[in-house]
This record gives sequence, C-alpha cells and structure tokens, in this order.
Amino acid sequence: MPKFITIEEAVKLIPNGATVMFGGFMGCGTAHKFLDALSKSDVKDLTMIANDAAMPGGPMGEDHYGCAKLIHNHQVKKLIASHVGLNPEVAQQSMVDCTLEVDLLPQGSMAEMIRAGGAGLGGVLTPTGVGTIIEDSPYCLGTQNIDGKHYLLMKPLHADIAVIGGTKIDKSGNVWYKGSTQNFNVVMATAADIVIAEAEEIVENGEIPPEDVRTLGVFVDYVVQGGNY
Repeated sequence: MPKFITIEEAVKLIPNGATVMFGGFMGCGTAHKFLDALSKSDVKDLTMIANDAAMPGGPMGEDHYGCAKLIHNHQVKKLIASHVGLNPEVAQQSMVDCTLEVDLLPQGSMAEMIRAGGAGLGGVLTPTGVGTIIEDSPYCLGTQNIDGKHYLLMKPLHADIAVIGGTKIDKSGNVWYKGSTQNFNVVMATAADIVIAEAEEIVENGEIPPEDVRTLGVFVDYVVQGGNY
C-alpha cells in the first residue's frame, strides 16, 4: 500500500543529485503541482529523464510550464530527453552557458529503454538510429545483425525516483490516466526505485474498473493530492 503524503513531504524525498524521471508529454500527464513545489525548493544538480523540457509559457499564462520550471531555475545538471526545441533555455544553458548537459534520444527508443529498465532487461534492439550519430551515443552498447538487418543495442534507463501524474488514483495506489495523459507515465512507474504519483482525484478502492488500471498500485510508493490543473 502506498503512503499518502503532502506534496511538501514528497519534495523532501528528492535529494540533490538524484536521477528523476518525470512523466508527461509537453505538460500533458505531468505532475504539475509537485513540479511547482519542487521548483521552489533548494534541490539541485538533478539528472532529469523526461520526454521533453516543456516550454517557457503555459496554457494558463504561466511563465514556465511543467519541467521548464526546473530548467529555468538551473536545478537540472543533466537532461535526457527526446525533444527540447520548444524550450530555448535548454539551448542557452547547454550550448552557450555550458551549465547543462543534454543527451537526446529518439522518442520511441527512449520509451523502450525505460521499459527495458523496468522489466529488468539488459537492453533493447532497435533499427532506429542505425547509421546516425546515435551509434556513437554512450547509450548505444553496439550493433547487431539479425537476419541481414542492422540493429542498435540501447541501454536500459533507470532512475532513483519517478514522478508521475494520474487522473484518478485509488487508496491502493492503482492509477487511471485519462486519454493520452498516460504517455511516459506507464513505463516510468516501473523503472525507478521510488515512485511518487500525483492524483487529480483520489478515489476509494473499486471506483476504478480493473480493466482501466494502467499502473498497478504495487509500483506506487507515495501518492500526493494535486487536484485539477
């Protein structure tokens, strides 16, 4: 059974220098209230694994949206992502200021690498990136030829902590995501030592139909109440 704690208590679970996965896709399915609280903390030197770095402005007029808050505050030392083009601060910090290390991965490969990390696999074979600079990436363990086709063997990704955002979470920690908000949340919940789940709504056991559960409560260590964004 997960522990139900406040967002402030959850933020204290993240130490300086931690490797943290953040679910979401350009803010969709992101644990926004948790990220806002983390951005106001003194936590620094994070390695952030996320699909993207979000963007400076949000849909509600925010100055910085989702993970962009942490980038703006220079709380991230290293970013592992698949898309950063909508956040110009990433380019500024990585290419001009040289204060941020950025590793870019193909989006599908990154999702499978996280899945492999959660499943305990030694890597994932993919044709994506063959013949490109991805072959020289530290995440590429080499190449394989199977039935005459070339593949890259990509390392699994694992984190100290995963922070996911769920639409409804029941008292046992089972998570339902509305529509595409599930995105990276599902695989990230399996690939970290500690999983913190932010709920828009906390419900009683049985209110989420079993067939709608996308992240089992056994993967969730802590639940925080986020409310509607």
